[in-house]
Amino acid sequence: MQLRNWMVSVVVATAATAGVNAQEKGGNFETGAYEVVPDWPRPMHEDYGWGRTAAVFAESPDRVFVFQSGELPRLSRPVGAGEIPIRPAALENNGPDGCPCPVSRAETGLEGRWEHLLMIFNREGELVDSWEQHNHRFVRPHSVKISPYDPERHVWIVEDGAHMIYKFTNDGERLVMSLGEFETPGDNDDRNRFNRPTDIAFFPNGDFVVSDGYVNARVVKFNGDGEYLMHWGTPGRGPDAGPGEMNTVHGIAIDAQERVYVSDRGNQRIQVFDANGGHLDTWPGIRFPLSMGMARDQNLWVNDGNIGRFLKFDLEGRLLFNWGTFGHRPGQMWGVHAFSTDSEGNLYTAEVWGGRAQKFRPKPGADPAQLIGPLDTTRVN
Repeated sequence: MQLRNWMVSVVVATAATAGVNAQEKGGNFETGAYEVVPDWPRPMHEDYGWGRTAAVFAESPDRVFVFQSGELPRLSRPVGAGEIPIRPAALENNGPDGCPCPVSRAETGLEGRWEHLLMIFNREGELVDSWEQHNHRFVRPHSVKISPYDPERHVWIVEDGAHMIYKFTNDGERLVMSLGEFETPGDNDDRNRFNRPTDIAFFPNGDFVVSDGYVNARVVKFNGDGEYLMHWGTPGRGPDAGPGEMNTVHGIAIDAQERVYVSDRGNQRIQVFDANGGHLDTWPGIRFPLSMGMARDQNLWVNDGNIGRFLKFDLEGRLLFNWGTFGHRPGQMWGVHAFSTDSEGNLYTAEVWGGRAQKFRPKPGADPAQLIGPLDTTRVN
């Protein structure tokens, strides 16, 4: 038995370091099979950074959406042996009335600004567009997605503070669909309103599901025209929560068999359902499943926001690989609320507490099994 346990340990250790050049010395595999791209995106203002950065979506290497909660004054304070940036995003959320962080106002004399909420960057990190014309629709930005099955590449926005789902033309010129009632929440059985929805995922036939969400405890399914089809899920929290009971329904993904994976974040688990809400499986013991994405190779990647690590699962719920380091420095992670990949294999992260987006590129010779994606969101139609 001791020999067997030793052999298992060797296998696990080998898997954890696979892809690392054995001739190199030192290092700690902090950024896994990636290296962080410096100065992406490029700073927009000297005195202002971003609020809680909730979403990122890479439509292409030169069209990367970032969705955040307004600009906040930059701060830094000496901590220990060096300077650690104190980002107001980690303290309180911004809002249309300005930064509610009295500490930041007192220390900088600057107000928060409800600007540059939904931005688009190119591969160099340059700002190429900002949808300022829609700022009045946003209260607490949460998610931005494009269906991999949509040839027109409509942009979907999940706005949890407004209790809304928006569908825009790809250029942002036209709002083509709204679901919900602006700033008016509904209960868990309401067909027409949400209560702080969080994410969206798409079926090949155009149907889609919304995780709803921070207050409600359900998944809502619609057809491609936005007509209500059904919902499932009821409130339930703690170790005794049963199948279909949820607490903070925070993320959602769909596999090639049209099974629906739901981040039941408050219950520290992922639940799996069929396309009509029948419970299939539960994966317990995931401390804080903050974001997740289905890879085209049919592995589910999850970011655990409490430990700052990416977790790779097969679709039976077995943990295959993990990497990442909690922290505020480049390449470290502080609350990855969303992640995306582009057609060149680059990885993008959005941090709600870090108040930033980061771009990672694969290291030369990286083991493909350790790379995230391509995600289903980057599928070529």
